[in-house]
Amino acid sequence: MLRFDPKTFVSVFCRVVTAAVGISGAAFLNGFRACGWEQPPAPIVLTLFAGGAGPRTKALRAELDDYERLHPGISVKFNTGGATSELQRQYLTTLLDAHDPGYDAFVIDIVNPAEYAAAGWLEPLEPYLPGKGVNALDSYLPAERSLCRIDGRIVALPWIADAQFLFYRTDLLQKYGLRAPQDWDELSVTARRILLAEKDPHLFGLSIQGAPIEGTVCTFLLPYWSQRKEFLSDGHLSLDRPAALAGFKLWRGLLDEGVLPPNTAEVRTGDTTNEFKAGNALFAINWGSAWAPAEYDADSQIRGRFGIARVPRVPGGISASSVGGWEWAVSAFSAHKATAADLIQYLTSRAAVKALILRIATFPAREDLYSDPDLHALIPWLGVAHDVFLSAKNRPITPRYGQVSDVLRTTTSAVLGGSTTPEAGVDEIETSLRRVLR
Repeated sequence: MLRFDPKTFVSVFCRVVTAAVGISGAAFLNGFRACGWEQPPAPIVLTLFAGGAGPRTKALRAELDDYERLHPGISVKFNTGGATSELQRQYLTTLLDAHDPGYDAFVIDIVNPAEYAAAGWLEPLEPYLPGKGVNALDSYLPAERSLCRIDGRIVALPWIADAQFLFYRTDLLQKYGLRAPQDWDELSVTARRILLAEKDPHLFGLSIQGAPIEGTVCTFLLPYWSQRKEFLSDGHLSLDRPAALAGFKLWRGLLDEGVLPPNTAEVRTGDTTNEFKAGNALFAINWGSAWAPAEYDADSQIRGRFGIARVPRVPGGISASSVGGWEWAVSAFSAHKATAADLIQYLTSRAAVKALILRIATFPAREDLYSDPDLHALIPWLGVAHDVFLSAKNRPITPRYGQVSDVLRTTTSAVLGGSTTPEAGVDEIETSLRRVLR
């Protein structure tokens, strides 16, 4: 909710009267001076950081245009940054650590609120929310709610949700009378059988993220969580060494069997998306947002010939997925905190989020949209996604998440690339993170 600003009120009021009555510019200025001002105040200009460039930011511009039409006297511009979550985090961290007031609000990865709030970079939102924010997060997915409330304070508003899924080629599985695999052993057997029969030099079994990027943190965690193990306890490392080692050996085994391609340690999220939609990967572990490119992009070779399932489990374990998504937060250094808070409430409202989803076919952080018939018509597997979102797990919630991420992604990439053994990788994670999280 906007706080009352006399200057803004007078400016907007006088412009409306001028337009309605048709008075001259001189008469407008005289009337404005009579209100106690020499000249109309300049419009409020909000500057946002919108994350990486792409379809999402194009859709965001349309949302901001709507907001500007509804709020005369306010204009909004935005900038984009690095293509990956960690590059965007590095960029924002540099600016915010210097108390730079350049951005009024920004999109942040779901893993960042705790770190940013602990540093004092996020404006607590309760003073700007209806009812002081008592029920402000009730309409959102549970995992999204938990990550936006830090030490009892609401520091961000959920916008877009995501989680990881197994993408698979329905045409090839049906050709050989096979089902979507339930565990990693079944996936290995299925992939090797199809690869042997197809004899296609361009086809490989499975794409995962292995480059030292944020997605590779999840590559480490998926088999670890599948063994019912937790990574943190009361903010301290609770690493289960046998479970971590088993996860590394799982990936190394799939490499040795030829299911994972030799260059897995170089694969980024966009590579997985492109490899799968080009028809080169039989299976892929990717975020749900990769569905739209595979289904709708003009260059997709697999439209209508792929399916989505839960991430496979380790034998005897459970299926585990990682929560993803993006939130809006207000900078603690903004000169327009109240206006920025009003804007992000607009962007995360039910109507605005639905309009965004209809434009880019991604997933809402608002749980109250998962029963919307228009979204179900656009995304036929929305119900499957909702079930996974309700059970997906958060990456470690800690003010030192940036350091945790660095250790997990670089070590996992080294294990996948063969420059570090699984045993040495577990040692590195434990030694490094005991220092970070002590």
